[in-house]
Amino acid sequence: MQEYRIGIPMERVAMDVAGPFPETCRGNRFILVVSDYFTKWTEAYAMPNHTAETVANTFVEQFVCRFGTPREVFTDQGREFESRLFYCMCKELGIEKTRTSPFHPQSDGMVERFNRTMNVC
Repeated sequence: MQEYRIGIPMERVAMDVAGPFPETCRGNRFILVVSDYFTKWTEAYAMPNHTAETVANTFVEQFVCRFGTPREVFTDQGREFESRLFYCMCKELGIEKTRTSPFHPQSDGMVERFNRTMNVC
């Protein structure tokens, strides 16, 4: 277990994809959840699928354009986060990408707890 010291808002964010949910009238079935470790601010963005391209586009267009580029992104080991496209996006934006241990979603507890809260409703 490692202790992280975060000094400013949006320095380190955690990401996860929740779903599938029932399809909305706009065709969305998944939600990209992004949480800031410093402020605990959480944003949720609707997506039609959870391909690497959709996740990367949603992250850049919805999160980065509003809050700026974080120094570090923490994700699970989902295919969309481990893809070459997502790796290249992080490299181009200067983001250090870290990930959870395999089969231990509790290591990304802040986002997983938010996902559980969303699924209850």
